[in-house]
Amino acid sequence: MSKFSFAPALQPQISIAGSNQLFPVRRVYCIGRNYAEHAVEMGHDPKTSLPFFFQKNPNNVNETGNFIYPSHSNDVHHEIEMIVALCSGGTNIDVSQADTHIFGYSIGLDMTRRDLQAEMKRLGRPWEVSKAVEGSAPTSQLHLREETGFITSGIIKLLVNGEIKQESNLNKMIWSVSEQISILSEYYELAAGDIIMTGTPAGVGPVKKGDVMLGSIEGLGDLTVTVD
Repeated sequence: MSKFSFAPALQPQISIAGSNQLFPVRRVYCIGRNYAEHAVEMGHDPKTSLPFFFQKNPNNVNETGNFIYPSHSNDVHHEIEMIVALCSGGTNIDVSQADTHIFGYSIGLDMTRRDLQAEMKRLGRPWEVSKAVEGSAPTSQLHLREETGFITSGIIKLLVNGEIKQESNLNKMIWSVSEQISILSEYYELAAGDIIMTGTPAGVGPVKKGDVMLGSIEGLGDLTVTVD
């Protein structure tokens, strides 16, 4: 007899390129305004003293290739990002050791109810209603660090219906991946299964039903997502 009062939810997961194994998702951390041009387009000074983070829910991770346009919004935006998946963690990780905790990388989208985010900012309330949206973290398959090496640069790009909307280089991050891991570990105990969405470059904008988003990161292939 099960000790649970009802069947537990399925473990959120990401498939691994070239493998039949799956990466179990524990937590989803996201860094805000990590490219200077994006910070400016959102009306902020990129010269901040410390980065800030927010979270999505693990079951927001979505590998179906579809994103269902959510309710209560008329302004849902795309944000292309590199996802970093961890194979280990801890607290107070030294920045010089941070990269050793990386399992692999994938292409992700941080889909955002921008109108609700703006309202939450105005009211001084948390962002979850705009960020922790069902299916709002589309992702490609993970590519193992052993195959890619440590990724510190490369073109990151998003096309919507064939038109380039976002394009930059990973080396333009304000806070590097190793710095993000180190700083996060000062506030949380990181662990295997955690993923970090490492920020989006400038060019974020709205999508509508029927749009096809094609994201790419050098060395990680493509991610195609249709808005339903």
